[in-house]
Amino acid sequence: MADDIDPNFDPEQHTLCESSYFEDLEVGQRFLSPSRTLGDGNFVAFQAVSLDNHPIHYDIEYCKRRGHPELLAHGLQVAAQVAPGAGMLPHVLEDSLIGLIEHSAKFLKPVYRGDTVYPALEIIDLAPKNTTGVITLRTTVHNQRRELVLEGEQKMLVRKRPA
Repeated sequence: MADDIDPNFDPEQHTLCESSYFEDLEVGQRFLSPSRTLGDGNFVAFQAVSLDNHPIHYDIEYCKRRGHPELLAHGLQVAAQVAPGAGMLPHVLEDSLIGLIEHSAKFLKPVYRGDTVYPALEIIDLAPKNTTGVITLRTTVHNQRRELVLEGEQKMLVRKRPA
């Protein structure tokens, strides 16, 4: 059906936003990821990926005997919420992103099944190199009670704008 081809459509122009380079970024820029309520599906999927089978994450009676009101989310399950790909940042860096080069996190409060999490990334440092730069991001996750449950940092390597 060659007659159905639209000469005005270019799949390479089908992007969510204009691509930014290292020079376009500013300290203080924030990138939010969609909020999500962590339910049974999230817990099952994380168990399948991580192979973690500790009962604190999957046995409600075990949790209750240890003073937890619900299943406890694995720390790495909470950290996964600030994966840059979960939000707009990789789309903003469409043509310049080389990769995530560092990640750290502090787990400040428990996250339970049924909690809603609100992940965010904020640029806190920009370190230029010759043809690239390193973006340092503060990562945070809050819960529906407005408690900060995770805080950390990520570093991403990004290209400078081509000459």
